[in-house]
Amino acid sequence: MDAAFTAEQDEMRRTLREILAKRCGPDEVKAAVRTAAGHDRELWQQLSRQLGLPGIAVAEEYGGVGCAPGDLALACEETGRVLLPSPLLATAVLAAPLITALGTPVQRSALLPPLAAGELTAALAVPGPALAAALALTGDNTPGDWAGGGRAGGVQARRTDEGWRLYGEVPQVLDGHSAGLLLVAAHTGGFARGRTLLFLVREGAPGLVRDRQTTLDETRPQGRVQLRDVESELLGTDDRTAPPSALPTLPVLPALAATGRRAAAVLAAEAVGAADRALARTVEYVCQREQFGRAVGSFQAVKHRLADLYVQVQAARSAAYYAAWDPDQGGLALAQALEALRTTAGEAIQLHGGIGFTWEHDAHLYFKRAAADELLFGPVHRLRAHAAHHAGLFDPSATPERAAV
Repeated sequence: MDAAFTAEQDEMRRTLREILAKRCGPDEVKAAVRTAAGHDRELWQQLSRQLGLPGIAVAEEYGGVGCAPGDLALACEETGRVLLPSPLLATAVLAAPLITALGTPVQRSALLPPLAAGELTAALAVPGPALAAALALTGDNTPGDWAGGGRAGGVQARRTDEGWRLYGEVPQVLDGHSAGLLLVAAHTGGFARGRTLLFLVREGAPGLVRDRQTTLDETRPQGRVQLRDVESELLGTDDRTAPPSALPTLPVLPALAATGRRAAAVLAAEAVGAADRALARTVEYVCQREQFGRAVGSFQAVKHRLADLYVQVQAARSAAYYAAWDPDQGGLALAQALEALRTTAGEAIQLHGGIGFTWEHDAHLYFKRAAADELLFGPVHRLRAHAAHHAGLFDPSATPERAAV
């Protein structure tokens, strides 16, 4: 493994940091999240045109930049520093890889170019608060119970002569209120032979009702999606002459798990960027704030706390970079990064003193991001437990080699 960054990667990070420094101060972020879209559309288009941000990991044949997923992680480290509200996570990290893995050539050719150009945004709709389960971050997703399992709830799919119809509700969808394309995980085939498949739903489809939800972290806007007998298209090959139970086996669950591993690596890098920025702002503050005639940062107790935070953030950064190279380690890296962000954001509030406890202070933006990401993709102890389970640490029959993984 070569840990050095290439000249192209350094240039991408520098350019992205310069753009975000000009357009994503705390006041600009707060203003952007309170728009109808939940993000700055003009900035999104600028990042798409100048850097090809949503298409970094999309193949060149589909209009993307054709870089590795690790480059997307490096970019998200910079967006995490400023808590950029954007469709990047939902579109480029979650939706585009699933379309690439499961879509037919026609679907890939029709959808990936506008996604890579930033002209179309997409969102993954998973029933209930089960995004981490669907992406196999906190446990195996093979049982499929997170999608309803044929029981009441979730989203059900029914095939008609004209195609597929969906009905149900998804209460929490990242960027679900504004995305132009929805990838909906739905249960089909009845209880005995049911399976989970992904369906494409276009913006404005009759029967599709969406509204934005109030969330803890405004920089991660979420929407509630209601599907009232909505026309949809199966993602992948659809043999309309066969009954649903006899459809060709689609690797939906493995594709979701693979997307989850890559998403974990990207989210880890994003959390590291946020933690690093929160720490830098805290160091800057304690060096300026005076108490008893000297800077607060000159007290040994404060120095020790900041040193501990620095070590934790750097360890999380190393884990995130390694996961960008080997996505199989994404779960552990995400656990370490989320823990580092939560600790750093909490200490930032403490070390800012009385002003840090005011709800309007910028330090709370980072604390909310840490708490919300744990709710969406964690919690940390379950991320680690799932990684330990796969490593064989809880299996008494595991070989020493497997247990040491």
